[in-house]
Amino acid sequence: MRILIADDSAIVRTILSQNLEKIPGFQVVCAVSTGRKALDFARSSKVDVALLDFDMPEMNGIEAASIFVCQLKIPSIVLSENTRDSSCAFDVGAVFLRKPNVKDFDSAFFRKLSEKLKSSCPSNPVSSLKNKASSSKNSVPRKNSEPSFNSFKVLCIGASTGGPTAVSYLLSHLGESFPVPILYTQHIEVGADKTMVRWLDETCPNLNVKIACDGEEAVPGCVYMAPADRHLLVARVKPNGNPVLKISDDPPERFLRPAVNRMFSSAAEHYKKACLAVLLTGMGRDGADGCKKIVDGGGFTIAEDKSTCTVFGMPAAAIEVGGAKEILPRGDIPARIRELVHE
Repeated sequence: MRILIADDSAIVRTILSQNLEKIPGFQVVCAVSTGRKALDFARSSKVDVALLDFDMPEMNGIEAASIFVCQLKIPSIVLSENTRDSSCAFDVGAVFLRKPNVKDFDSAFFRKLSEKLKSSCPSNPVSSLKNKASSSKNSVPRKNSEPSFNSFKVLCIGASTGGPTAVSYLLSHLGESFPVPILYTQHIEVGADKTMVRWLDETCPNLNVKIACDGEEAVPGCVYMAPADRHLLVARVKPNGNPVLKISDDPPERFLRPAVNRMFSSAAEHYKKACLAVLLTGMGRDGADGCKKIVDGGGFTIAEDKSTCTVFGMPAAAIEVGGAKEILPRGDIPARIRELVHE
């Protein structure tokens, strides 16, 4: 993995470079002091992931991440000492990680950073899918995949890089009085989950958005987001069709906790054909196996089309394993969900 580092502190650049180079498979190909220098390098050389400090001269980490992610399609991780900056990273489709003080760069930090970097790049390339999913509505004909209406009892949403913006759009366009509970897993840093929930609750006034709690009953009109560093699962289904939630400290899956696969798989087990799931933009392969389990159980899945993804990793992986019943651009997904749950 070819890693680019941008930080205006020479000491921090040295600490990051020396420690990352010790990890097998990691290569620091560039370490510069500004976001602009980082972009200049990335435009002429191959970079797999950009590691960007939030506060830099000329061009800060958020400005640089916006260009890296949206224009160059290079996954980016933004480091900041203040978790309140996480919402800025969400807005541009970057991953956020809290940056320690210079004296606190320890093995725990580099273990967490290593997990973020490894999850940022899919282990199984999906370049063969580039043309397969470029035409969304024709990729998976609806006439061959129509579910039976009035059958869905839960909506599950999974996302990673670029997810907060995508999920905000989706939720805000679902209308009032949404008839089923919504479960949501987002790859997110510890401490940033509360900030994100507050932001979503403000930007999606048609729904109540909260962090899921262990043992609670999820009800229609509410969105339950997995807490940072804990899996969100369906423990059981009540006679009224609502799920009882479980918050799990089980080990990470593919270096990820919470993992979309864990939530999707538990929903597939308990809801079978009554499960509706959407897999949005994100790096890596998380959610693909869970989508396949939902489809195999008779449920219905929608994968976001490449044309609107910030990073077409997770949806592409779901398509590859046969876990996507439909492939739609972001703008078409809310209407399709409303059609499926209301008609």
